Amino acid sequence: MILQANGLDFACDVAGEGEDVALLLHGFPESRFSWRYQLPFLAAQGWRVVAPDLRGYGGSSRPAGKAAYHIDRLVDDVAGMFDALKPRRRLLVAHDWGAAIAWVVAMRRAVQLDGLVIMNVPHPTVFGDLIKHYWPQRLKSWYVAFFQIPWLPEFLLRQNRAQGVANAFLNMAVNKAMFPPHVLDEYRRNALIPGALTAMINYYRANLGILGETAPPIEVPTLMLWGEEDKALDLKLTEGYGAHVKDFTLVRFPGVSHWVQQEAPDAVNAAMLDWLRGKGLAPA
Repeated sequence: MILQANGLDFACDVAGEGEDVALLLHGFPESRFSWRYQLPFLAAQGWRVVAPDLRGYGGSSRPAGKAAYHIDRLVDDVAGMFDALKPRRRLLVAHDWGAAIAWVVAMRRAVQLDGLVIMNVPHPTVFGDLIKHYWPQRLKSWYVAFFQIPWLPEFLLRQNRAQGVANAFLNMAVNKAMFPPHVLDEYRRNALIPGALTAMINYYRANLGILGETAPPIEVPTLMLWGEEDKALDLKLTEGYGAHVKDFTLVRFPGVSHWVQQEAPDAVNAAMLDWLRGKGLAPA
């Protein structure tokens, strides 16, 4: 399905039907394909599930220039997609960069959400506070500085049929069997679309200021799911949410990497189901 929102076209995978919409936002260097295990699961809980390629990715519009990927534009995309889908209830489920966008959507109250599910990305204020003094996280975030360099990151990632993109999954995954060649080929193909890698990396180039964003506490019920073996984001980033989220639930997954919903889909879906039922967002 192509969803038109905020002046752009978004290629989407869709499952289920009805007035309650779950919007699933992927991360870097992923695509809507990363939600292949969650689409049928959430549809079975009564949601019309929509997983778009974010702007710049896959089959979605790819505007030129770094400014097109500023957080303000990305938040507007989410608000525009929900407006186009005309839901009765709104569930936002997000991982990695999608989760960074989702946090800001909730912080700014850009969309009236009924539930927020975040996977392996911290609240921007929590991250900003920790990285000021915590050197282990500063070292883990080295790639963010590397991505500020023009053209070189995308050049290196593109080599050998985007082997660098495949390595991003394989080098971080604990259970590498969840990333067989046909899965990696999906992400490689997306990365090799002309202009795609620059668009994807522009998320990092355009949004260093996101870490300074503060807001009143988020009131929407929020579930954070976290693979404990995340090589890019320290486990300490799961702490200290009382001042930032009024209704916060944390579920950690030992022995699971950053790619939590792809690497441990059964455990992730089970945790979501328990939480959804507890919040009245799934049949008991």
